[in-house]
Amino acid sequence: MNVNEKVAADHLKRRAIVYVRQSSAIQVSNNLESQRRQYALADHARQLGFRQVEVIDEDLGRSGSGQVDRPGFARLVAEVCTGGVGAVFCIEASRLARNGRDWHHLIELCGLVRALVVDPDGIYDPGLLNDRLLLGLKGTMSEFELNLLRQRCQEAIQQKARRGELQFALPVGFRWAPNGKVEMDPDRRVQQAIGLVFSKMSELGSARQVLLWFRREKVSTPSQAQEESGRGLVWKLPVYNTIRHMLRNPMYAGGYAFGKTEARTRVVDGRARKTIGHFKPVENWMVLIRDHHPGYITWEQYERNQALLSDNAHMKSRMEPKAGRGGRSLLAGLLRCRRCGRMLHVAYSGNKGEVPRYHCRGAQINHGEDWCISFGGLRPDRAVAAEVLKAVEGNAVEAAVEAATRIAEQRNRQRQALSLEWEQTQYEARLAARRYEAVDPDNRLVAAELESRWNAALRKVGEAEGRLRQIEASSQEASRIPDKETLISLAQDLPAVWNAAATDMRLKQRIVRILVREIVADVDESAGEIVLLIHWTGGRHSELRVKKNLTGRHSRCTSLEAIEVIRQMAGRFSDEQIASTLNRLGLKTGSGNNWIEPRVRTARSYHAFPAWDPKLREKMLTLEQAAAKLGVSHKIVRRLIDGKSITATQVVPGAPWEIPAEAIESDQVLREVAAVKRGSRIKHNAKEAELPMLVGI
Repeated sequence: MNVNEKVAADHLKRRAIVYVRQSSAIQVSNNLESQRRQYALADHARQLGFRQVEVIDEDLGRSGSGQVDRPGFARLVAEVCTGGVGAVFCIEASRLARNGRDWHHLIELCGLVRALVVDPDGIYDPGLLNDRLLLGLKGTMSEFELNLLRQRCQEAIQQKARRGELQFALPVGFRWAPNGKVEMDPDRRVQQAIGLVFSKMSELGSARQVLLWFRREKVSTPSQAQEESGRGLVWKLPVYNTIRHMLRNPMYAGGYAFGKTEARTRVVDGRARKTIGHFKPVENWMVLIRDHHPGYITWEQYERNQALLSDNAHMKSRMEPKAGRGGRSLLAGLLRCRRCGRMLHVAYSGNKGEVPRYHCRGAQINHGEDWCISFGGLRPDRAVAAEVLKAVEGNAVEAAVEAATRIAEQRNRQRQALSLEWEQTQYEARLAARRYEAVDPDNRLVAAELESRWNAALRKVGEAEGRLRQIEASSQEASRIPDKETLISLAQDLPAVWNAAATDMRLKQRIVRILVREIVADVDESAGEIVLLIHWTGGRHSELRVKKNLTGRHSRCTSLEAIEVIRQMAGRFSDEQIASTLNRLGLKTGSGNNWIEPRVRTARSYHAFPAWDPKLREKMLTLEQAAAKLGVSHKIVRRLIDGKSITATQVVPGAPWEIPAEAIESDQVLREVAAVKRGSRIKHNAKEAELPMLVGI
């Protein structure tokens, strides 16, 4: 039978559909001849007599393996089902489908509605047994061909990757050498910027903190940009993914890695769906060759960074101590409940949200049970900090020297990064100047554009130079590395430095986590103590007991001694006099402040102590009042009180003296005062005592 005889008048009354597909975006961009051949099938359909020709090309760049959604193919099947399609045109069977399910389903539908399948080799009627057999063979061969090609390609890729010779897009900071080896980017600015990322990670211990430092200091990092001529390099402030991908990439540690991700297939609505880019554990990587090429860090540093990143992911590393990430609690992420074994949570309270409280509420969250333990965090934090300071005080000098050296190195790295950026901006400005000078002055359109580019380059030079001057000025103002004698004296004040408000909590947390593996906590209700079992990194264990606050009290309550002084003096003395007495006695408020009149008034009102009543002291004189009436200094009056000549009392030691008015009117007191004024000696009872005119007390 002639192939044209298969095209009946009934077929020509219906539409012809030309299905166009290419498997990848690269084919769509580069394999243009294949596109032209497929689109030319529309002319072939018209030559066969079809008047209504429709082209379906929504599936350009989509695979026909059956694991990717193909809206164009779904539309084709829907059109065939309506019975309005007389023929389906394709360049070959593989264009329609690369899997037996889609192919045979389409052939079955075409046979039911008497639609033809046309390719450059011929015209096929799925309603005829021989044609249907031939179409089935073509579909099977297409599916087999795809699997065979995929298998060959994968085996070749894997074999080349195992030798470390497979070339792929390298991360910024590396490039492929002409001999096929991986080498570091020769640009010193690129090398310095990448090295600075890893050094800040070692210092700060968090990818987010590294990001914040780079953006706060306005230090740019390199990144790849796709250009028409190929991959280009651009400098900009980093984003989180830039820092994270750089820290997680083993290429920077000199490792050649391939097969780090995998594709996963799942059935959705009865069809297979494949997704790619799922990361695998390191032990499941297809290829990992250490020391394959020069790296920016060692492999040991890379593994430490991965451990830090894993510990920082609080929602992923369950039931394990967490890394120090800041916050006001020193022991957050280190405490484990002795009763149930769960990690303790931390909550903050207070006016500024700086008062931590640890509690075990895992059982309540998961099972609706009561909390295991709960206690305030200020005292345990201080107690553990004291133990840590005892552990490190022997190495305080060496640690201070190392810390100062690292600070100087970090400043030098930052200065070097800005210096390289300044050099590059200068080069770009000179290049823009040469381009402007080379243009014809009469070509004003081009000259104006080049002049604006030159001006922009000069502005970048000025900005880079300003940042460089700023960092140099700050480096000059920074203190130099102190000598060992100075550090020995500073080591004596290590607790004060540790407890200073300006000391970074993140640094203290990291120090604690270096020395302490975890702390098992419990509460001894009978003794009113918090029991902390410290598991040190070296394998030793020590128990620490911390007194709990009594019910209704907290760590900032006013001491009972101060309250007793206020009680005894209330009503008889003013709040100002009470505050002076408390300060002379060295008593502080619950917050550690000195006493002033408003604080005394608040404490007195809280405890319902009486206010000052002047009537209670109508017949009493103060030391100053007695001195004024006698016409001598208050020091002379104090001498007379010490000599028992004047009767005086104090409510508490340090409180103002209370002198009865009649006590200074006695004959003995008047004689002694007169003798003092004449400079004569006076006697006190049985023994003599000289009373100089101006003797301090």
